[in-house]
Amino acid sequence: MDVLISGASVAGPVLAYWLDRFGFTPVVVERAAFPRLGLGGHAVDLFAPATAVMGHMGLLETLREASTESTALRLERPGKRSITVDLRDISDAFADGRHLEIMRGELAAILHAATAGRVDYRFGDSIAELGDHGDGVAVRFDSGDRARFDLVIGADGMHSRVRELVFGPERHWRQHLGGYFAVGTLPNHRELTGLTLLYNAVDRIAAMYPVRQTGLARAVFLFRRGEEPEFDPRDIDAQRRLLRAEYRDEGWDIPLLLDEMDRAEDFYLDSIARIRLDSWSRGRVALVGDAGYAPGPAVGGGTSLAVVGAYLLARALAEADGDHSVAFPAYRAPVEAYARRCREVAPAVLRRGIPRSRAQLRFSETAMRLLPHIPHSIRTRLMAGSASSTLSSFTVPDPPARTPPPRPGGFRAGPAPLP
Repeated sequence: MDVLISGASVAGPVLAYWLDRFGFTPVVVERAAFPRLGLGGHAVDLFAPATAVMGHMGLLETLREASTESTALRLERPGKRSITVDLRDISDAFADGRHLEIMRGELAAILHAATAGRVDYRFGDSIAELGDHGDGVAVRFDSGDRARFDLVIGADGMHSRVRELVFGPERHWRQHLGGYFAVGTLPNHRELTGLTLLYNAVDRIAAMYPVRQTGLARAVFLFRRGEEPEFDPRDIDAQRRLLRAEYRDEGWDIPLLLDEMDRAEDFYLDSIARIRLDSWSRGRVALVGDAGYAPGPAVGGGTSLAVVGAYLLARALAEADGDHSVAFPAYRAPVEAYARRCREVAPAVLRRGIPRSRAQLRFSETAMRLLPHIPHSIRTRLMAGSASSTLSSFTVPDPPARTPPPRPGGFRAGPAPLP
């Protein structure tokens, strides 16, 4: 069976890997002109369910070697003493030692390398039209090429083109959670090594951490905003103006960070929102990862959920011998259980992680100062309900005991009728 996957970031390559392993012929189309093989983006978390999938793929050691190696967090408060927490002292309480942090670009590079030799990637193109004829899906690409596939999977993120074509406009499925997230690269002017700097204020926080592989640093901003301003999400200058307006009265290193964001070529800003659909599939088309069930970028475990969802979709298709009418509902059942946990995390992180008042600001600072001094047994119980613990509390089933050898083939290019 030929399966077209839209999106080559995280969910797409993971899905392609497993489909190829289970005997399908995946093709990945990606709007970006080149593979995202650099160290761009921000640091993302792989919690226990995702690291289990990566272990089955034989990639866990590679990912560990590429991890960010963040070892400490320091809260800096103008006019006050800083507070430093050694993350190695508390990491087991958060994720039982199975939590990895890695740059999103490097994760994409590792996944691409694991699949490029066997999977057909089409960069610099995207899906323009889809036509589900019952026995296959006719596709017209932006390039003008046409092809026909047995199945089409949208793994193209929060602003999914596949979802728009099949399910309708994003506004019908998107729920704004009241916050924004921004990130960009800047010089490591503080000469950080393994240390993340944190600044917090009422309704906003900012952080800066080193990227050891490049010698540069990343700045991250999280701020609360109930209403979404109206601007083109592709308008980078408008995004920068929004960020500057939100942080213009803040001290610390904020003025310098804002100046650097004006120059950052990889600057990115988006609202923290969830995607909620009644179904993740229609006919021979399905969604995976943020395209179908984004829990909230930067705060809801979306990367881990994308990895797990892609694996379970491929597994369901393999167990159903490619019968999508059986596989798609079977895929949704277990993923929905994990997605529900991830969706619960995002509002909690926004509520607790970004102080709403000066009283909450003082409480969070006190908690951070006391945490390293709490006995390990008590700290473990306290952390049992933390976001990291919640996102790690899902068991991923093993791959089927027997998998068929990969079948020869490729996508069938050429004229294909569209309705």
